[in-house]
Amino acid sequence: MSAIFGQLVIGPPGSGKTTYCKEMGKFLESLGRKIAIINIDPANENMEYKPAVDVSELIKHEEVMKIYKLGPNGALVYCIEFLEKNIDWLLKKILNLKDHYLLFDCPGQVELYTHHESMNKITEKLGENLLRLCAVNLMDSHHCSDPGKYLSAVMVCTITMLQLGLPHVNVMTKLDELKRFSDKLDFNIGFYTEVLDLNYLLERLNEDNTTPQYKKLNEAFVSLIEDYSLVSFIPLDISNKALLLNVKNAVDKANGYIFGGNEPKDVQTLLACAVGAVSETERTSTLDAYI
Repeated sequence: MSAIFGQLVIGPPGSGKTTYCKEMGKFLESLGRKIAIINIDPANENMEYKPAVDVSELIKHEEVMKIYKLGPNGALVYCIEFLEKNIDWLLKKILNLKDHYLLFDCPGQVELYTHHESMNKITEKLGENLLRLCAVNLMDSHHCSDPGKYLSAVMVCTITMLQLGLPHVNVMTKLDELKRFSDKLDFNIGFYTEVLDLNYLLERLNEDNTTPQYKKLNEAFVSLIEDYSLVSFIPLDISNKALLLNVKNAVDKANGYIFGGNEPKDVQTLLACAVGAVSETERTSTLDAYI
């Protein structure tokens, strides 16, 4: 059986996972791919697409809260653990989509990716059944406006990359909203997307007189992030096809789709020309236009 390729779309609440799945799905369909979106977030009440598979058919978040008297987060953990135990249900659904490219719309509870084991075990099981997934981790660009929030987001990305045994692409979403808080940015956008020398960020954190007790903790975070040096972000405005193309190309390299996918030859040629025609200067100009 040939491999099935796809994206595991993760990130905290409000980072744009559902919108990303919808718009990336439409973009990939325009390139000739057959797309199936799989919702594995049982608390997702605002789906902007029709899922090919919906975990709510297996277990309902609200019912878990009611029956077991759990809060929203506890019920979500229970649902994902239940999905792990019933992974054959998901595999059976997916194997009926073997000619599709898959987009997994995942829960926003970051604990599921930073230290809980169920999501990792689910992805391991999917990999054993020839699913070639890339984790696409979304971060809201608004975090750039606050040094503490940005450091926290990069730390979460680092831990997630270490915890999940998958190829990984980090995406900075909602770039179109950056102009609203550009006056609050301490550095240019390249500093935040490339995760450059965080000691400059540390200086900004140390200037905050309200949190002096966290100075050593922040220094430890910066040291850990720079020791691993794993995180960088691809900026994305979901309405901008050039930026969607950048994300698509990075994911295709990460999960190996460019080597084993079924992209029509004419589309491959078109994309190669498009990518080759965009110089680094033009890419920088595109980002500068948002600030």
